Amino acid sequence: MIYEGKAITVKALEGGIVELKFDLKGESVNKFNRLTLNELRDAVVAIKDDASVKGVVVSSGKDVFIVGADITEFVDNFQLPDEELMAGNLEANKIFSAFEDLEVPTVAAINGIALGGGLEMCLAADYRVMSTEAKIGLPEVKLGIYPGFGGTVRLPRIIGTDNAIEWIASGKENKAEDALKVGAVDAVIAPELLQAGALDLVKRAIAGELDFKAKRQPKLEKLKLNAIEQMMAFETAKGFVAGQAGPNYPAPVEAIKTIQKAANFGRDKALEVEAAGFVKLAKTPVAASLIGLFLNDQELKKKGKLYDEAAKDVKLAAVLGAGIMGGGIAYQSAVKGTPILMKDIREEAIQLGLNEASKLLDKRVSRGKLPAAKMAQALNAIRPTLSYGDFANVDIVVEAVVENPKVKQAVLAEVEGVVKEDAILTSNTSTISISLLAKALKRPENFCGMHFFNPVHMMPLVEVIRGEKSGETAIATTVAYAKKMGKTPIVVNDCPGFLVNRVLFPYFGGFSKLLGFGVDFVRIDKVMERFGWPMGPAYLSDVVGIDTGHHGRDVMAEGFPDRMAVEGKTAVDAMYEANRLGQKNGKGFYAYEMDKRGKPKKVTDPVAYEVLKPIVTEQREVTDEDIINFMMIPLCLETVRCLEDGIVSTAAEADMGLIYGIGFPPFRGGALRYIDSIGVAEFVALADKYADLGALYHPTAKLREMAKNGQKFFG
Repeated sequence: MIYEGKAITVKALEGGIVELKFDLKGESVNKFNRLTLNELRDAVVAIKDDASVKGVVVSSGKDVFIVGADITEFVDNFQLPDEELMAGNLEANKIFSAFEDLEVPTVAAINGIALGGGLEMCLAADYRVMSTEAKIGLPEVKLGIYPGFGGTVRLPRIIGTDNAIEWIASGKENKAEDALKVGAVDAVIAPELLQAGALDLVKRAIAGELDFKAKRQPKLEKLKLNAIEQMMAFETAKGFVAGQAGPNYPAPVEAIKTIQKAANFGRDKALEVEAAGFVKLAKTPVAASLIGLFLNDQELKKKGKLYDEAAKDVKLAAVLGAGIMGGGIAYQSAVKGTPILMKDIREEAIQLGLNEASKLLDKRVSRGKLPAAKMAQALNAIRPTLSYGDFANVDIVVEAVVENPKVKQAVLAEVEGVVKEDAILTSNTSTISISLLAKALKRPENFCGMHFFNPVHMMPLVEVIRGEKSGETAIATTVAYAKKMGKTPIVVNDCPGFLVNRVLFPYFGGFSKLLGFGVDFVRIDKVMERFGWPMGPAYLSDVVGIDTGHHGRDVMAEGFPDRMAVEGKTAVDAMYEANRLGQKNGKGFYAYEMDKRGKPKKVTDPVAYEVLKPIVTEQREVTDEDIINFMMIPLCLETVRCLEDGIVSTAAEADMGLIYGIGFPPFRGGALRYIDSIGVAEFVALADKYADLGALYHPTAKLREMAKNGQKFFG
């Protein structure tokens, strides 16, 4: 053994060839933490000092190659002063460069996922061979940063500027065939032949059949583009990428600027340019939010695993109530491999559900994301029925009928009588108490909520709602089924609106107050979209459905009368009474026309302004900042209350629920991280400025205590 550590070993193979193997002890994956980087430095020194070494194969002892840097260490490192952070980055880069500068040929054998620092390690090798099952990429922009271990320097010099910009700015994972096509790897090999292929390549280089030093040289030099070619490549790319990324995500454009600045330098100076830009991005609030979001997601996954042991295996599911929602649930279950019965009392509803599932599957086939054979398989896994005849073997039922407690109770009691005794029943309700619905059941311990968000195939969140009598098996099985469907489940306790809708309605409450002061809803939408929401509150109301919002508002007002009950007629009342229900009947705050692709397109409608005139109680001048505060303060305070009331158990789950459930701007990290970014004391002071607007704007006693003690929700 030439070198042995806790993350890396170097051992002799044959003919002077050594294997540098990544295999981080105690972890399921390899990652670049401080330990691994230090060991890589020592391993490279050991190889360099051993005169018998003629070539190096870099491999992994795990199913993945290297998943990237250890994100948990980012949080601490990014707090360092700029000079320290940059010095640390350049020190790490010296290790990769020392490996690259070895006097012998090096080959990376990529057996599985190689992302971020994992791919940057491979780029430092002379040659790369890749398993047909592996994927590679530089996803750092998704964390608000860009590659910091030489990715912006080496990749453009290996695959060309245009390809490198696409890879880095998109952050996407690339399959083996695509990597080979652009020259990111030198060979693609079946998994079982990977090691032999890597050995063969290094032997050919040792024999002089391949000139490894000539292969290495372009990575050490400036980019081979003249001034005009540089201008065309970089300026065009910056304009396009800026349009795609939007103003709130600076990393993709900064990555292009860095490649451009470093284009006329050799490797070492180019790495300094990369490090300077990396430090600049690392200090942005966007990076803090997106890294926090990543860590929150990891926490959610860990919590989800805690339920695995108590969960029953779901081999057959059922959805009650077809239509768009039922069809969406059936599609999601079937496409992820769980057969599902779709029951309704009306043939036309069954047809609507099947059409919805078929349409979604067809889209995936047309985009090349699903083979036609798999589409047929998924469609066959959805069994439509008008009766309960096939329900004896069902493991879990999702009730998705009309949002009416009496109807839901009747349907749930009915299905309980025909399924096996240990079958789990769930309700896809958005507002109705699970404990209330459970009163109709003989086995309430086998019942909980399973709230999907519309459209089901696009929205990643599922709220799993624990009622007063919900048993652990019911919760665990529902969590497991949600994960099997490719969703992110969050377990919440029962209350009106649960987590997401309980928090959303105060946001709409702020919108309603603005309309009462005569503020134009089109202006409000534009301000909130600039703030980062995918759509403003008026447009969102139309998409959700004015009638749905009207019903939900009444449920929330009954549940939380002190702050959610309103006096007099609101904008939602006015729209509802005028039968302006939003997209579903073509008129709401906006009117809707079909575009060329058959999708509804919003247009302003003077009639909407006439409908809203009677609800304006006074004309008040408000700034754009006021508009943001009117809406964000109540949303954030209600999130705080959900955490304090134990509706959700952690700040991470609360924030992820809003990001995954209602499209809270990811670059702001969630409601509680948004409060942290302002400062808890500063947020409390801000809320107090709007105290005259009512109880929705009044901070809780506990939040005031946090402000006084200088506490935060994260860190």
